[in-house]
Parts: sequence; structure tokens; C-alpha cells
Amino acid sequence: MTESQKFYIVKRSAGNCEILPIAQIEQQSPTIIEQWGPYDSAEDAIARRIGLIRAGKCQPQ
Repeated sequence: MTESQKFYIVKRSAGNCEILPIAQIEQQSPTIIEQWGPYDSAEDAIARRIGLIRAGKCQPQ
């Protein structure tokens, strides 16, 4: 993992949200309903995902 790697939170059709690096977003773009980001670290993306779950925008896994 490089320091410049960015992470996104993506929402799937089932309502669950995943944290993915930008390289995987480009490969899976047809299956993504909504996305948030970019975030500088996976830890920051995890914290934001918790906020999205609490706000009702994502379902917990």
C-alpha cells in the first residue's frame, strides 16, 4: 500500500457499504449504486462508514 492510495466507501444494491481502494472502484463501477470519498486512509474511511450507517444511508454488515 502506498501513501498516496485513496479509499472510497461504496454502496451495493443490497444496501451494504464496503471500503475499497480506488483501483477496485474502477473495475467494479457497474455494481456500485453510490460512493463517498476519497479518504486518505482506510481508518478514516471506516470512521466515515460508521457515520453513514448511523445516518441510515448504509446497512451494517
